[in-house]
Amino acid sequence: MDVEEYVRKKIAEGIDEDTFHKSLVDHIIAIKKVNPSYASAFAHAVVEEVKNTLDLSGDFFNFVPAGVKMGEFGVGSRGKGDFFAHRQIARIIGKTTASVGVDEMDDAGAVCAGGNYIICTVDGMHSRLSDYPFLAGFHVTRATLRDVYVMGAKPIMLFSDIHVADDGDVAKIFDYTAGITTVGEAMGVPLVTGSTLRIGGDMVLGNRLTGCVGGVGVAEHLTARKSTQPGDILLMSEGAGGGTIATAAIYSGFPDVVEHTINLNFLVACETLMKNDVFFRIHAMTDVTNGGLRGDVFEMAETSGYRIVVDESAIGSLVEPHVLDMLERLQIDYLGVSLDALLIVAPPEVSEEICQVVKSAGVMMHEIGYVEKGRSESVLLVDGKENDFSPRFRESAYTPVKKVVDTTMRDFDEMKEGVLHASEAAIQKKKRVLDTLMKKRISR
Repeated sequence: MDVEEYVRKKIAEGIDEDTFHKSLVDHIIAIKKVNPSYASAFAHAVVEEVKNTLDLSGDFFNFVPAGVKMGEFGVGSRGKGDFFAHRQIARIIGKTTASVGVDEMDDAGAVCAGGNYIICTVDGMHSRLSDYPFLAGFHVTRATLRDVYVMGAKPIMLFSDIHVADDGDVAKIFDYTAGITTVGEAMGVPLVTGSTLRIGGDMVLGNRLTGCVGGVGVAEHLTARKSTQPGDILLMSEGAGGGTIATAAIYSGFPDVVEHTINLNFLVACETLMKNDVFFRIHAMTDVTNGGLRGDVFEMAETSGYRIVVDESAIGSLVEPHVLDMLERLQIDYLGVSLDALLIVAPPEVSEEICQVVKSAGVMMHEIGYVEKGRSESVLLVDGKENDFSPRFRESAYTPVKKVVDTTMRDFDEMKEGVLHASEAAIQKKKRVLDTLMKKRISR
């Protein structure tokens, strides 16, 4: 519970302080198990702090609201709303000197230094794995290493960020770190730095865990999405999913499936490829995560500017059988959920060789589609007929709660206007503050 937000809402609603004070005290006692006098003093202190912020104004204390909530726009849910929001982030960042920037919506960014490409990426842990810190650390680390590898880079180090709410057990930090370093040590990539904080400091009650893991790598040959060419074919490896599939399994009553997500197949396949000369014939790579194959193929088409066609009949056999069985029984569209499979874009003449190299690492891979000239779009072949393959508003609903959330939705175009307005306001604020800073530098 965010007690600061609770007080702000009650004050905004015009509710008398004495009226909501008792309710706030009850919440504090219920969660923190403290005596009434401490809870009362704590509640009064929260109210005092919030009151001290009510009249603040100016660029540093206010922002232009979008009038759209994160959840209702699907931010973080790897669908249309999430992709749109990320493109606004790219607008705010603007064009940079990066070799691969955020505007290209790739798996990681790249800059050129010392004749090589330095790759950097960061992934947030799955929010529903808060009560399972080892799983959270394991899967987010594997995810960030995947993002380094698919840019054609050799990972050289990891960094982490861990936030636990005020009432969370300190052991969560240790279990999370053990998950990170299990993957790191297995792949020979050290965890070198990080940060550990509480979520919201004293203001957030409960034991929620969140965090991220980032990776840095070095590459000679970039395999960014923009290198996709007409005539290329798409190869996909087998996948058993990661944090998303583990979450679906835990909260849908299939805990035995979680074990099938614990593997290093993707990372080992990439390591093996990078040691073979055929690696330098690969044009682009990505991992099947963002909204599943629907999301990633759509983004690849957008970035490359070409038409990408995927054959549905070639995909099912690449999903780990236990995972596929669970998804089918739960009626979850496997094309719209993260499978953690490796997707390679390469010329057709090296297709067989790539598959053989990946197979030598113990991972199955085969062709699932192709790239052709035409307007930028993703297409799904079903029984030989072309179907739209663009992402849905959110990724496939893979937990009982998500299936409820997916039943209501505001007008998307209306929400987009609010989001655009807010992002433009942020751009203008950035310009104002930058101008002020530059004038101060010049005047010195």
